[in-house]
Amino acid sequence: MNQVNGFNQFGLHTDLLKALNELSFQKPTPIQQDAIPHALQGSDLLACAMTGSGKTAAFVLPIIERLRGTPRGGTRALIVTPTRELAAQIVEHFAALAKFTKLRAAAVYGGVGMKPQQDALRRGVDVVVATPGRLLDHVRQGNTNFSALEVLVLDEADRMLDMGFLPDVRRIMQALPKGPRQTLFFSATMPAAIAELSREILTQPVMINVKRQSKPATGITQALYPVNGGLKADLLIALLRRDEIGNAIVFTRTKHRANRLFEKLERAGISANRIHGNRSQAQRTEALAGFKDGTYRVLVATDIVARGIDVTLLDHVINFDVPHTPEDYIHRIGRTARAEATGDAFTFVSHEEEKEIRDIEKVLGKKIERRKVKDFDYNATGQEKLEIPLAERIAAIRERKRGERARATERAAAPAAVKRGQPHRRRRGNRSGGSSRRTA
Repeated sequence: MNQVNGFNQFGLHTDLLKALNELSFQKPTPIQQDAIPHALQGSDLLACAMTGSGKTAAFVLPIIERLRGTPRGGTRALIVTPTRELAAQIVEHFAALAKFTKLRAAAVYGGVGMKPQQDALRRGVDVVVATPGRLLDHVRQGNTNFSALEVLVLDEADRMLDMGFLPDVRRIMQALPKGPRQTLFFSATMPAAIAELSREILTQPVMINVKRQSKPATGITQALYPVNGGLKADLLIALLRRDEIGNAIVFTRTKHRANRLFEKLERAGISANRIHGNRSQAQRTEALAGFKDGTYRVLVATDIVARGIDVTLLDHVINFDVPHTPEDYIHRIGRTARAEATGDAFTFVSHEEEKEIRDIEKVLGKKIERRKVKDFDYNATGQEKLEIPLAERIAAIRERKRGERARATERAAAPAAVKRGQPHRRRRGNRSGGSSRRTA
């Protein structure tokens, strides 16, 4: 059976079918099945679909089909998405699907230099994939030319709302030409602000609502590991050393905990990297690329990668800290067992996190298996803290600020002392050439 028989129904060009075949896309997902025919007809879309549902191909394939046969000349499609990682991933998927065409896409996001992006925008690359803040920077600097724009995509609109990008999105909309275009609007949820935005920018849209994922994929094996919070890192290292965990994304509650866990894994001789909001874009890109190509066995992360990042053949997701909500749990463990594969999702549970586990199990409609690791010392002492308690952190900040104020006072006093002819310990000589004694 031809691998792309399922996509033949859409009447896609052979260039696209060839790319789909190389990628082993066998059949459309529900969002692709529902969205692609309407998008190919040029209709506006309002689609509710979760991350991991295949929605990237649901808008990329129609864009390629539309632009493939028309003359190049300026940026003809703009895709706005909330995070740098998602923008880079969309460009990667576009390149794979447009492999046998002449179409090109460029990513525009913060954390990297403006000049290459400026050049791409001014050249008029076929498709621009951008985060709102950096795109707006380019708009303000006059680097953009969207006079040839045919298609606009807003991807993960609810996430852009959560991240505070909605005002930027509205400013971008005001900067775009008023002429006719197709607009494809994707959101996992439909809060009031997003519904209002969709009414403003869509014209007689086709409504598509793929059932929201309230359960993990069937290929995910889930297990809980009850353990004292101070022993979680030791338990993770024990499982890694026993080869009970392959490659894994390990989710922590905070950036500080991600850093400390990464450092402990490195000291234990385990190849790892980390990714969170305080890392530069170059660092985040290198960490994710190294994890994907096997350079790193473990990627320690905050929820910045819980949505929208596609890692092929991911063996394990580890909830080092229990997520705050069942939805976050489903997002996290959904990084494994993608595209009908299988994978394991392990969650380390301290006594203080039992309530969150009960909420998760209620949504799942079942108890999650609880496991213990043979020969692991659950009563070990001298546990290392991965996170300094809040009170201690506040006290340290106050102490640091007191020191800064004292040094500032000392610096301010130095000129006054010199002016009065008094020696000061930081001053080694006077400007008139005379000598001055050093102070102790």
